[in-house]
Amino acid sequence: MTLYLVTGPPASGKTTWVAEHAKHGDITIDYDAIASALTPSNGDVYDQPKAVKAVTKAARQAAIDTALGLAADTDVYVIHSMPSASLLERYKARGAQVVTVEPGADVVLARCKQERPWQMVQAAKQWYAPPTERQGDDQSTIDLGQPSEAW
Repeated sequence: MTLYLVTGPPASGKTTWVAEHAKHGDITIDYDAIASALTPSNGDVYDQPKAVKAVTKAARQAAIDTALGLAADTDVYVIHSMPSASLLERYKARGAQVVTVEPGADVVLARCKQERPWQMVQAAKQWYAPPTERQGDDQSTIDLGQPSEAW
């Protein structure tokens, strides 16, 4: 089966792409969906308190650790907006097919301004910055180097 790493700026359509391609039984790992599941439905999924972010990151890491061990049996979709270069190489070393969803800066910035908190506009601008100025996002601390006991 296939490990998909789905990248792209905020509000580019990564979650939509995964929803259109994943089928029942596939594993999808989406930071925003995990955060949403951890809080009441009346909160802003894109503006979480620090405690929710910490638990979300831990849950996401655990999901990735487990899913990588199952990727031989099922398709796995990991949404990660802007992984660092080293993390991207580690995903590729695991055989990931990298999918970049990128509808263009004008579309992304308009969506961010309309649908997301102001910080997402800044994150989108960083995504479009020249590669020498880009940095991996705060979700890029995922450890793919040491396999868990499951794999």
